[in-house]
Amino acid sequence: MAVVREFTLPDLGEGLTGAEIVRWLVQVGDVVAIDQPVVEVETAKAMVDVPCPYGGVVTARFGEEGTEMPVGAPLITVAVPEGADEPGGGAGSGSGAGAGAAGDAAASDGGSGNVLVGYGTTAPAARRRRVRPGAAVPAGAVAVGAGAGAGAGSGSGAGRAVAEAVSRPAVVVADERPADGPIPVISPLVRRLAREHGLDLRGLTGSGPDGLIMRADVERAVRGAGAGGVDGGVDGVAVGRGVTNGVAGGVVADGLAVAASAPAPSEREERVPLRGLRGVVADKLARSRREIPDATCWVDADATELLAARTAMNAAGGPKVSLLAVLARICTAALARYPELNARVDMDSREIVRLAEVHLGFAAQTDRGLVVPVVRDAHARSVEGLSAEIARLTESARAGSLAPAELTGGTFTLNNYGVFGVDGSTPIINHPEAAMLGVGRIVPKPWVHEGELAVRHVVQLSFTFDHRVCDGGTAGGFLRYVADCVERPMVLLRGL
Repeated sequence: MAVVREFTLPDLGEGLTGAEIVRWLVQVGDVVAIDQPVVEVETAKAMVDVPCPYGGVVTARFGEEGTEMPVGAPLITVAVPEGADEPGGGAGSGSGAGAGAAGDAAASDGGSGNVLVGYGTTAPAARRRRVRPGAAVPAGAVAVGAGAGAGAGSGSGAGRAVAEAVSRPAVVVADERPADGPIPVISPLVRRLAREHGLDLRGLTGSGPDGLIMRADVERAVRGAGAGGVDGGVDGVAVGRGVTNGVAGGVVADGLAVAASAPAPSEREERVPLRGLRGVVADKLARSRREIPDATCWVDADATELLAARTAMNAAGGPKVSLLAVLARICTAALARYPELNARVDMDSREIVRLAEVHLGFAAQTDRGLVVPVVRDAHARSVEGLSAEIARLTESARAGSLAPAELTGGTFTLNNYGVFGVDGSTPIINHPEAAMLGVGRIVPKPWVHEGELAVRHVVQLSFTFDHRVCDGGTAGGFLRYVADCVERPMVLLRGL
């Protein structure tokens, strides 16, 4: 006999509340082993293969590729041979040769406990479930037979028990959910969409598995309401647009005010969801603008000697060093002189928190958007060490394989926007940091050098800082020291 286990999207840590399904790695009917990856998801910070803590036959999948799934939403259900989910339990009395991976894939209710990218496959306790005979099988799910274990102990072992579990007459496994309990929706996006159009989700019948309300269900209800029907609405009242009697943004139907639906989108406009990486970036930048009173100062610097110094370092043999690594080393030296800029502001306690370690973030453009990998303990690394770590993190960022820990915890950011061919910028501080150094492109320009006009390689440096942590004198001193190191790299040797 097989027991159906539900595996939900685990908590991915780092404040992440959901993920987008990129690619399913298993099909309904496949046999999976404990900790076998079953789905590839994209969080706001990395691509992750999610392992399942149960071994058995996949009986249902929830969510199509491209669907945004909240943490705790069901991913798959697995038919696990009875007894295999108990420590030391057996799946059958026979040889068990046909069990294959399923027989070796037994897991306890607590999951395997293995850890992947900062989270384990330990699943929350399964919800109480009941079997409703004769109900229709939901779309995209495989029904589990009621008499699954009829021949489990007759010599074929776990494989036969699981095989029978998916071949018996259709019976739907349904959640026990009280009428006044939580509304089953596929994602927070569905709740927001319903709220914007004034729809009561309790009045909708979901087309997803176990009555799960999908985005298409809400959109269908909105279209029906706009056409004058009652396919969705508040307490059975159709939603529409019109002039209200003193009720802003809604219509009055039989004395009941109902929120107006949004204007129909133009056929020529394109709507891009703010989700995944783009959504997290938007939230973080908006928070930075709301909370941080920032100011920016900038200076032009002659980078000719800096370029010559880097060329000399690479000509001396050994690993090549990047220009960004040299600038990173200048940043750590400047922060050692001005430690008040390696800080964050704790408004709850009304304190400036100055940090001992420099975890240097640097902006990296990828196919998924702009990310900021973090070089840990940058203050303790040489130019060569910084160059190697920056190269490793950049490669991982472009491959989408950075771990969440490699994208968080920065204390200062270096932004090389010169790679885009621009001279200057006033960047938004990477919350909750206190400052960011921006580096423009290095281009030949007329420059007065040693009293004479000459063509030199000039760069614009900009420095954006949180005015709560320091005044302009400190910020100006930091930027001037960085410019001096760029113009005369020998200045950097004094502090080494």
